[in-house]
Amino acid sequence: MANTLKFGNGEWYGNKDTILAYNDENSNFKPLPFSFDRASSATRVNKDGLIETVGSGEPRIDYKDDSKGALLLEPSRSNLVTYSNEFTNSSVWGSVNTTFTDNETQSPSGLLTGKLTRNVTTFSCIRDTTVSTVLGTTYVFSAFYKKDTETTINHGVLNQNTGYVTFNFDTETISITRNDNSNSISSDGFGFEKYANGWYRIYLKFVRKAGSLQLQVARQDSGVIGQSTFIYGAQLEQGSYATSYIPTQGSAVTRLADVCNNGANEQVINSTEGVLYLEAKVKTDTAFAANCIGISNGTDANRLSIIMYGNLNSIRASMNVGGVSQFDFNLPSGYIQEQYYKIAVSYKVNDCKIFINGTKILTDTSATMPSLGTFDRLSLDLGTGSYNFYGKTKDVKLYNTALTDQELIALTS
Repeated sequence: MANTLKFGNGEWYGNKDTILAYNDENSNFKPLPFSFDRASSATRVNKDGLIETVGSGEPRIDYKDDSKGALLLEPSRSNLVTYSNEFTNSSVWGSVNTTFTDNETQSPSGLLTGKLTRNVTTFSCIRDTTVSTVLGTTYVFSAFYKKDTETTINHGVLNQNTGYVTFNFDTETISITRNDNSNSISSDGFGFEKYANGWYRIYLKFVRKAGSLQLQVARQDSGVIGQSTFIYGAQLEQGSYATSYIPTQGSAVTRLADVCNNGANEQVINSTEGVLYLEAKVKTDTAFAANCIGISNGTDANRLSIIMYGNLNSIRASMNVGGVSQFDFNLPSGYIQEQYYKIAVSYKVNDCKIFINGTKILTDTSATMPSLGTFDRLSLDLGTGSYNFYGKTKDVKLYNTALTDQELIALTS
């Protein structure tokens, strides 16, 4: 067998508008760049664990999950909080029984950020802002917190008494308090992520209700005067999950979508037999959002695709040849969002199969293969320029021969 192309697995090289695959046989990057596009700046977590901004068109290799990194691809989102990190700006952030002081500790981006200190013991201590939003629409409100002297913080939304989450720094536990019975906050609509240097990102998903919308950071109802919490990076975005941080300084800012496609060629891809391997995880807004990677000739008529559906918790692989379906491995449930999976599809005439995390899942013994040279590109989409992959991709491999079951078990384990 020959591993003709490796994309990722700790070997990353990207430049503006391109990102390269790697060749293990020659120990160098192949001169077959993927086309990459994002017409705006964006943030990632670098090797030092800090959030940093990269320029328009620059691929984001994100190291939040581990030291090998993953290609981060996201849909377009906007941060509607106009001053995401200027909590002293009274034109945006109101204050009730609190004092905010700047330049107190290193933020998740490495620069200094401030802390919120309570001024009373028993009344509400709130830093808040009001944001214009659309009735009946789903949003996610997030911010970064670090323990100073307060053990817990509340992070919430006031919109017909929607609710808030309480996070305990010492136990790393989170709970929800709903101030209404309308289920505007779902059971899976809140949580936290750990960042470097003791920082946590808390998020809360909710449905916009009638009345003005007030966002509250580090909200407290009772405690000791002088207790404080470090805060950074408030973000309100339309969608069902929190995406990478979008800094703002006076107006809403939009990060545009990432697109990565048209890598490899017909000399790297064997159309008649081979293996397409993917290690990735996804997060999507809607049940039928298909996150795809595939080899093709640029049309739906001739393609082999791996598809990860986010909210459906399903994985699928299918092949069309000459507009005719040859196999369709549809695994309808049991695959969790935001969890990495190792998926390999081996294809050969009358011998096709899919392995996931070391286990053979399905086979097909009646498939016809395309002629040599049909597949001429590898794209993180359906192969047709649609259904872009959104999530984190750690590793993609192409093999120019079908693999044995034992080889596929080893590859995906």
